[in-house]
Amino acid sequence: MNKSIEFRIDQPLYQKLHQHLFPGDGDEHGAVIAAGIVETPRGIRLLAREVFLAQDRIDYVPGTRGYCALTAKFVAEISGYCAEQNLCYFAVHCHGGRDEVCFSADDMASHERGYPALLDITRGGPVGALVFAKNAVAGDIWTPSGRFQLDHMTVIGSHIRRLYPSPQPRLCAANPIYDRHARLFGDVGQEIFANLKVGIIGLGGGGSLINEWLSHLGVGHIVAIDFDRVELTNRPRIVGTNPWDAMTWLTKQPIPWLQKLGKRLAAYKVHVARRVAKQANPSIRYDPVVGNIVDEAIAKFLMWLFGMRLQR
Repeated sequence: MNKSIEFRIDQPLYQKLHQHLFPGDGDEHGAVIAAGIVETPRGIRLLAREVFLAQDRIDYVPGTRGYCALTAKFVAEISGYCAEQNLCYFAVHCHGGRDEVCFSADDMASHERGYPALLDITRGGPVGALVFAKNAVAGDIWTPSGRFQLDHMTVIGSHIRRLYPSPQPRLCAANPIYDRHARLFGDVGQEIFANLKVGIIGLGGGGSLINEWLSHLGVGHIVAIDFDRVELTNRPRIVGTNPWDAMTWLTKQPIPWLQKLGKRLAAYKVHVARRVAKQANPSIRYDPVVGNIVDEAIAKFLMWLFGMRLQR
């Protein structure tokens, strides 16, 4: 497993966890996150499903080898739950600071003592630990194939927020072609567009417009799905079509077999959409999928393409 590892959590769960870890007393607090796991083409994605808050002096108590620790009873209950629900177990605690955080030597030693056993309890995990500062997170993740570090955590809400172990280098200025966009969304916003993968189902009148807009915005990857070819009546509605796409010189013939031939040779809508997107953004990655979203084979292919192959 050499791919990057990302942790995703929705805003309400993150807010619940953050308020518990940082109530304003400057002390250390603990919790556990139960998470699913998905393997994507870009890497491993851990998806927070539930947060279990450890009560101070009941579930999270002074440790014998470190400052504080989760009690054996709390660990056993939550790890057992994770095993039953086929979820991954991640212990959580906080350190002081704001924009940078790392595990202490005592933390790392406790991981080495406890996580091999937790891997057995959870039937292969992954398991691990997260340590938070107010605006940072680090992760130590254990799997049967090795030990890995968390790349970052993404908080999903009305605004997407990413937390790293330490401040990230400032982004370079956006490509000058997107200068007007960057004035509205900022260089960070334009970078988000460049890293997006967007699926468009149906490339007719509405879908073709969305395809054009996203391409001009600088979206980095589009997956377009449609089974249909361009017809004469589509041309006023579909962006970027021409008479050759609809094979009008054949379909307008009075001879039936020439009309059929023209319809068979007409361009697929997704291929027209790819041409339009490439004209707007030559560097875009574009996957035109000729098929129907309700077909099982196409649905499975799209799940693979979007990295939705569920591991646990």
